[in-house]
Amino acid sequence: MRQATLPRDAFFGEVEQVPADRAVGRVCAEMLTPYPPGIPAALPGELLDQAVVDYLRTGAEAGMLVPDATDSTVGTIRVSVHDVGAD
Repeated sequence: MRQATLPRDAFFGEVEQVPADRAVGRVCAEMLTPYPPGIPAALPGELLDQAVVDYLRTGAEAGMLVPDATDSTVGTIRVSVHDVGAD
């Protein structure tokens, strides 16, 4: 995934919670680490793409845990309001 802004700026900046399908192309503002395997799929400041959103959504629907997400069902994702570098 492409780093669009500094992780601290995305995590601590102005954010909003949007439906997962509307998060594609936006700057992630939270860490999304599915278990298993326990490897981050998205980090603050990274530009979310369709593949990672699909992976997280289908995984959560199949019982994969995403404990560090604001919404552990990944129905919504926390994104930066400013989306620096998202164009």
